[in-house]
Amino acid sequence: MTDELDWTQVHAFVRVARHGSLSKAARSSGVSQPTLGRRIQALERALGVTLFDRGSGALVPTPTAATLLEHADGMAAAASRLSLAASGRSQAIAGTVRLSASEVMATHLLPAILVALRRDEPRIDIELVASNDSGNLLRREADIAVRMYRPDQADVITRHVSDLPVAAYATPGYLARHGEPSSIAEVADHELVGHDTDEQLLRGFRRAGLPLGREAFSFRCDDHTACWQLVVAGWGIGFTLRQVGDADARVQPVFGGADLDVLPVWLTAHAELRTSARVRRVYDHLAQTLGALRAPAGTAAR
Repeated sequence: MTDELDWTQVHAFVRVARHGSLSKAARSSGVSQPTLGRRIQALERALGVTLFDRGSGALVPTPTAATLLEHADGMAAAASRLSLAASGRSQAIAGTVRLSASEVMATHLLPAILVALRRDEPRIDIELVASNDSGNLLRREADIAVRMYRPDQADVITRHVSDLPVAAYATPGYLARHGEPSSIAEVADHELVGHDTDEQLLRGFRRAGLPLGREAFSFRCDDHTACWQLVVAGWGIGFTLRQVGDADARVQPVFGGADLDVLPVWLTAHAELRTSARVRRVYDHLAQTLGALRAPAGTAAR
């Protein structure tokens, strides 16, 4: 076994172990499958061990690999910290900033905000990850995350920038056929569009005094954009940010547009990246524009 290891080989090992296949690791890293495969084989020769059991299109880490992965992860984390520190020293208002935001935020609210940023800062490129999953900022899956909850990751800076009200909506056609509920308690008698495994809406109902289960939703999907499309198609009553629902002429508010809940908006960035001029510029722009979306709370539905 050699005393010196090639970092590209170790990095390939970490990527493949995390993703479980060469194809997924290649899409994540931008390195081709053959190259990743050669690096894994070279690392196995250098270490004198077998790292993966190969079969059925998947690469399963061997017990030896599982033991070594902890040390390889440490090397990856150290490399990330090195990159973070280097990025933090860059003061040019140019380059790429990678954002992570929920599907609703990325689809409905961020486009106009980012276009305004582009007009002011034409040398900043944006990469947007539209996902409801929490990104790992430390591993550089994102430079900045926009979250509808307070992040609890270590080594990050968080800022509460706004509170956005949520209301209920349905198409005029649906309400003409089924009638409009006069209170929040009556929504259980309607066709509801909601989430599958995501319990955000259920927690909101509980806060409103209506302890519903997921079976209350006759249509369930964790893709919030797909849920909204079912609402505008006339399936039933759905729930979204007032900034989204009020702007869509295909639906009308239920309960007179009263707020049913309020979602906080948090901005998160790695502490070292806050010293990067381009990241700080995007962070401050998001804080200002998302903060301006704050709307006075309506009368809660009863």
